[in-house]
Amino acid sequence: MTTTWILVSNASTARLYAKESGKRGLTLVKTFEHPESREKASELVSDQPGHYMGQGKGRGAFVEANPKEVEMERFALELAKELEAGRTHQAYGRLILVASPHFMGLLKARLSSHVLDLVSDTVEKDYSHDTEKELIKHLEPVILI
Repeated sequence: MTTTWILVSNASTARLYAKESGKRGLTLVKTFEHPESREKASELVSDQPGHYMGQGKGRGAFVEANPKEVEMERFALELAKELEAGRTHQAYGRLILVASPHFMGLLKARLSSHVLDLVSDTVEKDYSHDTEKELIKHLEPVILI
């Protein structure tokens, strides 16, 4: 029997489910929380960007990355590591990714080629707050393959 993992996530929360072929329902494997992705950008940085001396009499300011984007990338990396660990332990043979469009891009950019090879379907919707029953209804066409 092949186990399918289903990762349902947005930029701050994720749930990882397992679906055994031939069995009904989903089994919750793990939940993830990344509250930093919900913080205001002003709460994530401690100060204004630094300055530097330019050529001649000019000065400039360092441009910092968007702190919220950095936190989303950290969360995507955390999830990618979990999926890689599951792959190396042969915990699943098929993967379905469900995430909001922007976060899907961040997540896929951090997945190894080996994990990407196991992705059978992607759904670019934020179902992270749906119940298990609602999730099954939304994903029925891709789960039952």
